[in-house]
Amino acid sequence: MNLANKITITRIFLTVILIVILLFPFYMVNISFPKVLIGTIIVDVKYFIAAGIFAIASLTDALDGYIARSRNMVSDFGKLTDAIADKMLVNSTLIILASQGLVAPVIAVIIVFRDAVVDTIKMLAASKGKVVAAIKMGKVKTTFLMLGIILTLCHNLPFELYNLDIANFLLVLATVFSVISGIQYYLINKDIIFSKEEKLEIEEEVKQK
Repeated sequence: MNLANKITITRIFLTVILIVILLFPFYMVNISFPKVLIGTIIVDVKYFIAAGIFAIASLTDALDGYIARSRNMVSDFGKLTDAIADKMLVNSTLIILASQGLVAPVIAVIIVFRDAVVDTIKMLAASKGKVVAAIKMGKVKTTFLMLGIILTLCHNLPFELYNLDIANFLLVLATVFSVISGIQYYLINKDIIFSKEEKLEIEEEVKQK
């Protein structure tokens, strides 16, 4: 358990805390979070706390990778837990926000579906001894998505005061980049995914139809 892996595990714990804060019915145990008036907007402090936790967890995503590469700590365990931690943090938060009406459900569906497809591609490639490298478009998608989620948790402040829906704009951009990067992953790795025999079988089926 090296330093990079410890940071990744910390991200998983932070995600669990974040999920509890967003979903736990605190009113049932007589706990309530204060609400604050900012300009003409009433904001729930609970979401600001969640935004802080999400932001810290997002920073650990970049930190553990940097430490692993710079200190030669890259391991199979680290790669696996890092991928799990990323999906837990981003997708679970996105699904919760969609269920609470703060994010359009179609955004959550597209991004989660795309991640499932890309993960499947990576697993198929791994089963054939190939490693699927991350692409720049995927990293851009993740950056926009994380920023959009943080702003959503912060009630789109301070932009909401000026009627600028930057949070949703970033989430829509992330969704677009998500689709584009998913297509890129497929096009780049289709030769790895399908053997020559499988390609011939698919071509024959297409011709018959």
